[in-house]
Amino acid sequence: MTDWDTGRYEDDHAFVSAYGADLLSLLDPAPDERALDVGCGTGHLTAELDETAGEAVGIDRSAAMLREARAEHPDVSFVRADARSFAFAEPFDAVLSNAALHWIPEADHGDALASVFDALRPGGRFVAELGGTGNVETIERALRAELEARGHSVESPWYFPSVGAYAPRLEDAGFEVRLMRLFERPTELESIESWLRMFGESFFAGVGEPEVAAVIEGVKERTREALYDGGGWHADYRRLRFVAVKPL
Repeated sequence: MTDWDTGRYEDDHAFVSAYGADLLSLLDPAPDERALDVGCGTGHLTAELDETAGEAVGIDRSAAMLREARAEHPDVSFVRADARSFAFAEPFDAVLSNAALHWIPEADHGDALASVFDALRPGGRFVAELGGTGNVETIERALRAELEARGHSVESPWYFPSVGAYAPRLEDAGFEVRLMRLFERPTELESIESWLRMFGESFFAGVGEPEVAAVIEGVKERTREALYDGGGWHADYRRLRFVAVKPL
């Protein structure tokens, strides 16, 4: 996904950055440290990071996200860069990433982790959270069923790894894994339609709007029993969180 509706993102999906607060506590940046936010989006976590670290930089591949980030946080440094291939002249003491790594294709995670490893000084730490195995499984299963029933091929844009799959990737990149856990986090949504149009947009490539609306209605019916509590919708989020360190 490259074209984000930042207005909808800010209005309906503020939970993304809100849930990142725990990661900042884990990272625990010091006033004399340089910190990097990989996949910074609209920059709210980068701005919080900048308040505690000596210097914070946010990177994202989306020009739309970075325009919003710079407008909202003009005193913070934001750079357009791809997580799979970025580089900086000066090393960082700490790297943060929230809800971004699962957008990188599985085959490219080695490159992304190598980029983070190279960006850190020895002893530097990498704290991140991404969708874990089974994340939004109920929604994705219903979405696939609705699209395939209408003759559309389906390719997921996400990579949701397990603990057993991702810890070795970090170790292969040179990191020492200090903490990793997979946990359930049911997440309240503004609406399931808004969520699908924001985060499931790539599933609808080549599908006309009247049919998109019909697919969304079908998804709602298929998931209502599991994800609707009578007052609102929630997503069946499962998150993978880790702390890794670049050895001295």
